[in-house]
Amino acid sequence: MPVYNPPLRDMQFLMHEVFSVTDEFKAIPKYEDVDAETINAVLEEAGKFAVEVALPLNVSGDTEGCTLDIKTHEVTPPKGFKQAYAQFVEGGWAALSCDPAYGGQGLPFVVNQCLYEMLNSANQAWTMYPGLSHGAYESLYAHGTDAQKKLYLPKLTSGEWTGTMCLTESHCGTDLGMLRTRAEPQADGSYKLTGNKIFISAGEHDLAANIVHLVLARLPDAPKGSKGISLFVVPKFNVSEDGAMGSRNGIYCGGLEHKMGIHGNATCQMVLDEAVGSMVGAPNKGLAAMFVMMNAARLGVGNQSLGLTEVAFQNALAYAKDRTQMRSLTGTKAKDKPADPIIVHADVRKMLLTAKAYAEGGRAMSIYCTLLLDRELYHPDEKTRKDAGEIVALLTPIVKAFLTDNGHISTNACLQVFGGHGYIKEWGMEQFARDNRINMIYEGTNTIQSLDLLGRKILGNNGATLKKFGKLIAALIAEEGVNEKMAEFINPLAILAEQMSKFTTEIGFKGMQNPDEVGSAAVDYLRVAGHLMFAYFWARMAQVALREIANGNTDPFYTAKLQTGRFYFAKLFPETAMLMRTARSGSSALMDTEAALA
Repeated sequence: MPVYNPPLRDMQFLMHEVFSVTDEFKAIPKYEDVDAETINAVLEEAGKFAVEVALPLNVSGDTEGCTLDIKTHEVTPPKGFKQAYAQFVEGGWAALSCDPAYGGQGLPFVVNQCLYEMLNSANQAWTMYPGLSHGAYESLYAHGTDAQKKLYLPKLTSGEWTGTMCLTESHCGTDLGMLRTRAEPQADGSYKLTGNKIFISAGEHDLAANIVHLVLARLPDAPKGSKGISLFVVPKFNVSEDGAMGSRNGIYCGGLEHKMGIHGNATCQMVLDEAVGSMVGAPNKGLAAMFVMMNAARLGVGNQSLGLTEVAFQNALAYAKDRTQMRSLTGTKAKDKPADPIIVHADVRKMLLTAKAYAEGGRAMSIYCTLLLDRELYHPDEKTRKDAGEIVALLTPIVKAFLTDNGHISTNACLQVFGGHGYIKEWGMEQFARDNRINMIYEGTNTIQSLDLLGRKILGNNGATLKKFGKLIAALIAEEGVNEKMAEFINPLAILAEQMSKFTTEIGFKGMQNPDEVGSAAVDYLRVAGHLMFAYFWARMAQVALREIANGNTDPFYTAKLQTGRFYFAKLFPETAMLMRTARSGSSALMDTEAALA
């Protein structure tokens, strides 16, 4: 069975040495008493839960999968999942970053992000059950009525109830403007919803007493398209005003999807048969309310791939140190063995370092992004909140798409380290690759994220938000530009930052003449933007490591960080040149292809 060691040292390095989160928290009254010792203690216990409770169920959950009783429409997750969830709730983990007004512990989102990274490494399929509840909580917290908040948030906070998001229908994936689920208003102010949803993660299970579904549907007089969508909260069991659960509601699982991965999570076809619900937010404004949950989910999906990248790397590294095959090209290294460990071979190291560099860069981006969320929601200064929110919006599609693409590259590279054994189930590597593959698809495919980044987040405001992030890059370059020891990290960042402005302008002008130019460049553009962000974070990590070494710190952690950073800039970052070239090649090679695709 695969092993996992929570990367607590790297998390602590990023939070306390690179981003100085406790200094940030001192400016936020809600978090001013949160100190490093508290954060470290919480994450140490979180790591124990991930390793001792979630991890042992990963392989067995994948093998067993979920079971649907067709007569009762009840779904039973794999053995042990319910007991693990009960331990999760009992330990207070569901409430970690929720508002104390609803029973939460009120810790920063950045702490919750690290908890969920470890849970995703240990067992992504299981982690999706409590993970989706956070999105439902955030949506209701932002857009729910006082009555809805009072009714649902304490139960979601405690983990007694879980949540889902019901968007997709069989005839429309990301194009939600085409959805057909109907919501009929009732005399008592409620609504009855009828329709069918598919691909609903954690849509039905017995882990919690109730499931709170957030459902997109149309009112009878709704405008066509995305402007005619409303959001409704539809519980599995009807709930009275005092919070008591009543009769079974008309929403149930009509079938389980047979999937490539995440077998332990119940991905459901949900049927709504006059299910009773209440509206969240204003009529026909459902997408705005649902986007709170969708954006949280997109950041969460990036975190899923980060977790899988880390655990795949750890297992591949252990295998490469133990597996012997052939001799090193520079001479025998293990003279007492018939062959050398495969870690002596250059390409094995390349595969390992690819996963390590993408994991550590992704962790830096994820922690930074959730730190911005804490700032956006709770900082007392309005401008600080606004600036943080803009950069979070910019980073969200990058976190979702770049980290999941990197997870695909990394889990497959780590599988390759195992050779033929990687293809065999008992080693666990093929599960990491299968489980990760969905992350590039759901919550908006990575192409959709690329169109969102380039079309909306960058060209939509003439690059204003990108320029804000550019100021952070410029400040680092100004600070370290004359430091010779930082040159190998700063110079590539400075060059790409300068190129990015011209690159963006060029794509924008071409897109004004032909929108297909934006569509053809978007995926390559997002990946270049991802490397720009990674280069910035890697330079900041190198800055801290070099400073510690200069101050006499002999901890090998800092040497390892510099070596991984050098690998990233030497072997991974240079793909930006190719990507900019392909993005600039134009749309004709894609769109003028009627004969090729006839």
